[in-house]
Amino acid sequence: MTSLTSRAASEPPGSADLLVNEVVGVPAGIGATARRARADAYDAWLARLLPDRPGVALLAVGGLGRRQCAPYGDLDLVLVHAGVPGIDELAAALWYPIWDAGLRLDHSVRTVAEALSVAQDDVKVALGLLDARLVAGDPDLADTLVSSATDHWRRTAVRQLAPLRESTAARWQAHGELAHLLEGDLKEAAGGLRDVGILRAIATAGITDALRPAVHAAHLRLLDTRDALHQQVGRRVDRLLAQERDGVAALLGLRRTPSGVAEDAPPGTVPPQPAGSAPEQRYGPASRGEDGDGDTLLRRVAGDARTVSHALDDALRATDRLRSGRRRGADGRPLRRPVARDVVEHDGELVLARTAIGARPDASLSLRLAAAAATTGLPIARATCEWLAAYCPPLPTPWPAEARAALTTLLGAGTGMIPAWETCDRYGLIDGWLPEWTRLRSLPQHNPVHRFTLDRHLVQTAAEASRHTRDVDRPDLLLLGALLHDVGKGLPGDHSVVGAPIAEGIATRIGLPAAEATLIGTLVRLHLVLPEVATRRDLSDPVTIARVAESVGDVTTLDLLYALVRADAAATGPAAWSDWKGRLVAELVARVRTTLDTGDVPAPPAPDPALVAGPLPVVHLTGDRVSVAAADRRGLLATVAGCLALHRLEVLAADASTVDGRALVQCRVQPRYGLAPDPVALSADLRRAVRGDVSVTQRLRGRALAARGPGPNRGWSGTATPPPTRYCWNCGPPTPPACSTGSPVRSTRPAPRSGRPGSPPSAATWSTPSTWSVAGPRRTNGPAWRQPCSPPSERRPKDLWQ
Repeated sequence: MTSLTSRAASEPPGSADLLVNEVVGVPAGIGATARRARADAYDAWLARLLPDRPGVALLAVGGLGRRQCAPYGDLDLVLVHAGVPGIDELAAALWYPIWDAGLRLDHSVRTVAEALSVAQDDVKVALGLLDARLVAGDPDLADTLVSSATDHWRRTAVRQLAPLRESTAARWQAHGELAHLLEGDLKEAAGGLRDVGILRAIATAGITDALRPAVHAAHLRLLDTRDALHQQVGRRVDRLLAQERDGVAALLGLRRTPSGVAEDAPPGTVPPQPAGSAPEQRYGPASRGEDGDGDTLLRRVAGDARTVSHALDDALRATDRLRSGRRRGADGRPLRRPVARDVVEHDGELVLARTAIGARPDASLSLRLAAAAATTGLPIARATCEWLAAYCPPLPTPWPAEARAALTTLLGAGTGMIPAWETCDRYGLIDGWLPEWTRLRSLPQHNPVHRFTLDRHLVQTAAEASRHTRDVDRPDLLLLGALLHDVGKGLPGDHSVVGAPIAEGIATRIGLPAAEATLIGTLVRLHLVLPEVATRRDLSDPVTIARVAESVGDVTTLDLLYALVRADAAATGPAAWSDWKGRLVAELVARVRTTLDTGDVPAPPAPDPALVAGPLPVVHLTGDRVSVAAADRRGLLATVAGCLALHRLEVLAADASTVDGRALVQCRVQPRYGLAPDPVALSADLRRAVRGDVSVTQRLRGRALAARGPGPNRGWSGTATPPPTRYCWNCGPPTPPACSTGSPVRSTRPAPRSGRPGSPPSAATWSTPSTWSVAGPRRTNGPAWRQPCSPPSERRPKDLWQ
């Protein structure tokens, strides 16, 4: 593919009248209209390439077959023939002009029988033929292939979807979930454009109505995003990288202050977008020169991907029910089984009982249905969700007791809560329970440690917290605190501090007493205290333990915080927790619990008596521990660590303290290469190092320089080495024998010719007697080229070329 080219030289960059391929005349642009225009351009050009011969037809599949051509997409073509002679020469005359035009081509030459045979063995080929469309040639031959392929798919879809499902799961495993990726693949990731093709195939087979209006709108927005990504990058790429995010958002009109959004609207709110309209109408005018809102783009892509994923899960469940057969009673009707109050299982899905459907349904009905789905693991029927979204009234303030009980049951159901919550979220039921959820939905977290968007992270934390409900006195408060612990993210300020009053307000609206609502706010405000203190403070310091105990207040809150910390780390990702971090947090909790129970702060551990008595320095080597006592001075810990590194020992843990004016440094070490050093030599070097003997430091520096290897050659070959030149390293000009301020004149290494990389400044480059500069590249391994002139007492301690 070639880059964007204007049709007229006078047209400015960013004009809508651009070509992505000047040979074919394929226009650029974003939206359904631009995609159809590209398909028309390809059709007209390909029709001219194929000669008019009976028994030959050129069919387009893939994006061209669906008339959804991306700016830099591939061409997928099938040359169908009825056994005519000379088909190889005809195919070569067709393919080579396409390659010469710079287009990427996926092609095949088959008869109708061969194409159907391959489709029977390869489900991907079968899906591709469902999009086949005649471009040029014999229409009867093309119609025969298209109708036969469609009929064959409808007869064998249930059987062929099993291997398709396995390959789809492998693709999801390789590319991840588009809804939760900061740099997701718009086509291959779960919820991407490839999954829409599977939905289209299931709908063609008549198994279920997979392409509903919400899915269709999400599909169009994903196509628009891919069009903008191609146009932004100038080539075919499907992964939305971070550096392209703002540019793509600008092309789609997603500004940092998008028009059509109220000033007090939640962050990430997007104006209404009617499906099928042009991007200029949906998103506003796009230009390449303005910055777009990349987070809004991520939120929109995540929402569309989750819509596609949910629809695909629903369609695959319908396929499974069709394959396994429906259980029916004696009267031939599907079996119905009561599950909970007003909830019935019908044909493997949860629906409402007939008595629950009335003119004024119970406000807690949606919560009770979600709780039943989470505990039983059964999905909620689509029609039931649509009815609840349309007719279920909002919950009163405060909530009734049965609504609070249903929420606790839902949050405590473990992993079964996640699909039930996602289903309710797709149909807008969550917004009726928690209006704050609109701001949190699909909010990206720009941290590589987090693996989910903010809303999914909160749900995952609640699911993980259900594992620790037996470890706390108030499991209901633990579950609610886990769901709300990051509710302040996305707002200015520290999210722990900002989110505390929001969480208290939600707890009050739910109907919790004032003391319990305050406790929820405390959990949100302090949910980062334990890991931060455990990993950044000295746990043997009584002041540290006393401050944490004062912040927590009581053992009940401490247990809730400890369970919340573990659930939060498990929901964040594998990089958020380790055995080392777990041991530190457990030690901190144990010390704080002792203080809260007894009221006494644990005393610091007593130092080794051998280290606090006797002449200095003192060195003790016991197993994997090294203890040193010396006169307290700055840099002592670094000196000890450097000496240990000189003997090829890795420091695993270090503890430094001061007792009566002497510094105690205790380190836990391990040999770097498995061989322990000589203890006599190590003790001697440690004593010399802490006394200030520079020989140990020089040996360490020499070893570091040797490990670094020889530096780059600053000179060049082919010229004789010029004689040394004397420069003042404060004023710079080489002409005076001494500086006007009295600074001494130092000799540098020989000066190469001026104007070459690494050369010293020539006399012509000095700007003023007090400052000097040099044109050309700046040295990366030395001091800056521009230095102020200073008196002798403040002169630089190093040579200019050192």
